[in-house]
Amino acid sequence: MHRYRSHTCGELRASDVGTDVRLSGWLHNRRDLGGILFIDLRDHYGITQLVARPGTASYEALDKLSKETVVRIDGRVVSRGAENVNPDLPTGEIEIEVSEVEVLGAAAPLPFTINAEDGVNEERRLEYRFLDLRRERMHRNIMLRTAVISAIRHKMTALGFNEMATPILSATSPEGARDFVVPSRLNPGKFYALPQAPQQFKQLLMISGFDRYFQIAPCFRDEDARADRSPGEFYQLDVEMSFVEQEDVFQPIEQLMTELFEEFGNGRHVTSPFPRIPFREAMLKYGSDKPDLRAKLELVDITDIFEGSEFKAFAGKHVRALPVPDVSSQPRKFFDQLGDFAVTLGAKGLAWVRVAEDGSLSGPIAKFLTEGNVAELTKRLSLAPGHAVFFGAGEFDEVSKIMGAVRVEAAKRAGHFEENVFRFCWIVDFPMYEKDEETGAIDFSHNPFSMPQGGLEALETQDPLDILGWQYDIVCNGVELSSGAIRNHEPDIMLKAFEIAGYDRETVEEKFAGMLRAFRFGAPPHGGIAPGVDRIVMLLADEPNIRETISFPLNGNAQDLMMGAPTELEEARLKELHLSVRKPQPK
Repeated sequence: MHRYRSHTCGELRASDVGTDVRLSGWLHNRRDLGGILFIDLRDHYGITQLVARPGTASYEALDKLSKETVVRIDGRVVSRGAENVNPDLPTGEIEIEVSEVEVLGAAAPLPFTINAEDGVNEERRLEYRFLDLRRERMHRNIMLRTAVISAIRHKMTALGFNEMATPILSATSPEGARDFVVPSRLNPGKFYALPQAPQQFKQLLMISGFDRYFQIAPCFRDEDARADRSPGEFYQLDVEMSFVEQEDVFQPIEQLMTELFEEFGNGRHVTSPFPRIPFREAMLKYGSDKPDLRAKLELVDITDIFEGSEFKAFAGKHVRALPVPDVSSQPRKFFDQLGDFAVTLGAKGLAWVRVAEDGSLSGPIAKFLTEGNVAELTKRLSLAPGHAVFFGAGEFDEVSKIMGAVRVEAAKRAGHFEENVFRFCWIVDFPMYEKDEETGAIDFSHNPFSMPQGGLEALETQDPLDILGWQYDIVCNGVELSSGAIRNHEPDIMLKAFEIAGYDRETVEEKFAGMLRAFRFGAPPHGGIAPGVDRIVMLLADEPNIRETISFPLNGNAQDLMMGAPTELEEARLKELHLSVRKPQPK
């Protein structure tokens, strides 16, 4: 028999009754019922129940061991009997009568419970992440991640893509976030940068003639944490294709996402094909370029209705309305709670009216609306008895942010929200440029290396704020999974695009010398995208926080509490790297 096990803890069935076996694993739980000791033994594959009876050496050994001790046991498989079968366990029809116990790894007192979700705080969990990963939910999430990545590799290869590796040590990147930098011992005073994304290298692979590339790429960005963003490092499915237009990129990625979410989505429906929603339409209808399409409500721009109005709350402002049908049975608390929700987002309140059976409007602002306002609102919003309308007024961006969130919240509270479904969409036609509100300067709004729609002619003849880029995002259930673009591969267009954003030719030639040099030696039209692996798994696992799907994430302050990183360097090491440290002065 094998030194440690003849079977795993998830393997034995009723057909094995009478067999002598050897198992190894962790003592997951212990119960003393009428003097008989029942132990749940756990390994990667599952749980098997052990039985030890009083007066036996195995009872004495198991009774004294702490939870999470690693043991090897020998014993015989016996039937539980019909009344004791556990239908929730694959091994629930059998148990092991233990004859011998060997301790393989003793366990110290535990800082928190492993066999139950006991509400321990995240910092403690990250400090003892190796214990946290033993929990069933965390173990399931990490194995889901493993399966998803394996499936991605298989599906991408089947779609004709070739997996390639790109450098980790490189030059600083224009991605927009802060780089993590690495000092060069052999080049004093100079630094490498860890890649924010393999953007330039994957484009260079297209220029080198490889046509279809993918990589499960580690990316590094020195940015703050959010629920859907882990600080420090993350992984993305990096993709690039040659001789493609926008729809050519969409087709394989849409097929991949549909198959992935159908395979691992636990029966949740995937809506396909994915709608294409222009950026400006998304901002108007949903208040966000990451719309959650499970919410079956839309915003309507009604600014023109109140132009010249004497109603000061709306006059001279951008006004957006949210019509909500079928709220006749909702109590006043429904309206008050939505107003309170809007206040948490920065609103001063939330104006609203409701439609009575005779078509008249009632509510806090009804008295301020003229007959013309009411007629136009009724027509524009298709109002009917039982409807309510919520209003937001102010600057465009502010109203979009607040009313976009109110849209989703109202849908959930009023029963217009679709559960157990993955609603994907493509957001397209992003503006190429935006104006800085403080300086008035024109700058890139999304991705400076995208091809402008209309090419060089558009750059030379159109108002920069009217120029759209061949840029796109893929969004699922209100989560942005990725940004992508058809790349600008022509040096003249690239130089002109940067000139509009205030960069002179010399600066562009210096900062992006490698890419421009490559473009001048025959670059194919190309484009790509990079869906975030962590976010994909977060959605599939139905987890609200991305750190729940990563084996060893940093905390919100970009610290590894388990390994103690980041650390200080000894003076000798600093000297070898030609570095000195200047710490911030205490305030």
